[in-house]
Amino acid sequence: MKLLDVIKALSNQTRLNILEWLKEPFAHFPAEELADYTPDLGVCVSDIAKKAGMSIPTVSVYLKTMSTANLLTATRKDQWTYYKRNEQAIQELAKHITDKL
Repeated sequence: MKLLDVIKALSNQTRLNILEWLKEPFAHFPAEELADYTPDLGVCVSDIAKKAGMSIPTVSVYLKTMSTANLLTATRKDQWTYYKRNEQAIQELAKHITDKL
C-alpha cells in the first residue's frame, strides 16, 4: 500500500462520499439504477456520476484516482464500467492506521 496515494485519494469530499456510497449501494442509489447490480460487479459510473451531481468525465477521474490508490476495483462490461470497493485494501489501511499512526 502506498499510504500517500491513499491519503491523496481520500482528500476530497466527493471521493469520500463515493467510498461510503459503494459500501452500501442499496442505501444510497435508487433500486432501478441497481437493476443489474451484483457485489462482484459494483455500481455503474453513470449512476455514481448522477448521485454525485457531476459529469461522467469528472467522476471517472475521481474513480481512477481511487483505483490507482487500490481503494476501488473496476470491471468493464460491454461499454459500461462498474466500480466496487476493494475491501481488503480498506481493511489493510485501517490496520496500518491503527498499528502505525
